Amino acid sequence: MAVVLVVDDEPLQREILKTILDDEGYETYTASSGEEGLEVVKRLNPDVILTDLKMEDMDGIEFIESIPKESFESSMIIMTAYGTISSAVEAMKKGAFDYITKPLDKDTLLLTVSRAVERVALLKENLQLQRALFDRFGIKGIIGSSRKMKDAIEIMEKVSSTSATVLIGGESGTGKELIARAIHYNSPRRTKPFTAINCAAIPENLIESELFGFEPGAFTGAASRKIGLFESTNGGTIFLDEIGDLPPVTQSKILRVLQDKEIRRIGRSESIKVDVRIISATNKDLEKEILKKSFREDLYYRLRVITIDLPPLRERKEDIPELVDFFIKKYNQEFGRRIKGIEENALKALVEFHWPGNIRQLESVIERALLMSESPYIGIKDIKSELRSYHGVDILDFDLPEEGINFEELEKELLKKAMQKSNGVATKAAKLLGLSYKTFCYRWEKFNFTSPKEDSPS
Repeated sequence: MAVVLVVDDEPLQREILKTILDDEGYETYTASSGEEGLEVVKRLNPDVILTDLKMEDMDGIEFIESIPKESFESSMIIMTAYGTISSAVEAMKKGAFDYITKPLDKDTLLLTVSRAVERVALLKENLQLQRALFDRFGIKGIIGSSRKMKDAIEIMEKVSSTSATVLIGGESGTGKELIARAIHYNSPRRTKPFTAINCAAIPENLIESELFGFEPGAFTGAASRKIGLFESTNGGTIFLDEIGDLPPVTQSKILRVLQDKEIRRIGRSESIKVDVRIISATNKDLEKEILKKSFREDLYYRLRVITIDLPPLRERKEDIPELVDFFIKKYNQEFGRRIKGIEENALKALVEFHWPGNIRQLESVIERALLMSESPYIGIKDIKSELRSYHGVDILDFDLPEEGINFEELEKELLKKAMQKSNGVATKAAKLLGLSYKTFCYRWEKFNFTSPKEDSPS
């Protein structure tokens, strides 16, 4: 039931309005002056306020200007005589929702109040959605107690309040878009659009029209104007995922956006000013791409004003228990399950796994396990097939023979097989074994093998 406040210094008018609104089902309060009305607003924060324009102690415009900013100003309706409509229009410029003229018509009154109530409901819903977004993507809610994640979060906290361009690096599945969204929703641009686009997923001949739009007749099939993502995101943040896959021509146009804050639709000669923060991400080594002449050096330095490097999950294994707990709670709520947790040996298997798909893969494993589990706790049987399927190695069923094994010989064989499979490229071999490049080289040289190659053989 909507709460309505009537502010009018004429007692009879107040009573008539209260009777009409009460009969319609509204919870109606009255005030005989602007000062009294302000006290009621502070106490009740009504949904709709009906106020007379002409009152002795404080007129309607002064009353509007005195209402606290956290109230819903668009729910105010001005009541005015025909000769002062211009003043009512002025009141609307200051935040009033609408005005009605005296003598009041009952049907017009109820229709205007109903529209105001609908508007307030939409505003409240919008605010609730915004708060939910801010809570979901709050920096404090990002999971990560490992040193590398703490470093990343510290940088996020420093740059969120600015409009600085950010480049996020990390393997696929490490949560680059989540970080970009967190930066946006903790910035002054939080109420403006956030647009994400995967540059690798859009064909080269379409990427420009998606980003910058086009005019009618710009090319075959361009029947009407299309507003591009930069233009539609004006005031907000655009996230360019896999930016290393952008074609050279588009790279030059992105550079222009960064330098001149303007875009040009395809087929249009005039430029359009835009205010958009760019956050980009890549799983490529852009410095190597620059050497290959496939990525512009000047664009690279414009993009990397601030850099955030997200570690792969295998390098932040201490975060896995917390991530598992988060995903169990998330999918319990989504699917109506009541899984209490995960068995110790199953969690140990998750921690020891190398996670080539990173957090995205972990989430997928937990989601499936939660759906398939027939007990209150996720067990080893619920995750075994998922983990085994990635490399065909049944680590979970592996058992040591009674006579034992020579661990160093096993390690040597694994290193050699990885190098054979990667054609002698150490970076690829390291990835196959879930090791960093430096760790792989250390282990390789420990057995007096010849120094490995870092780049692909020519």
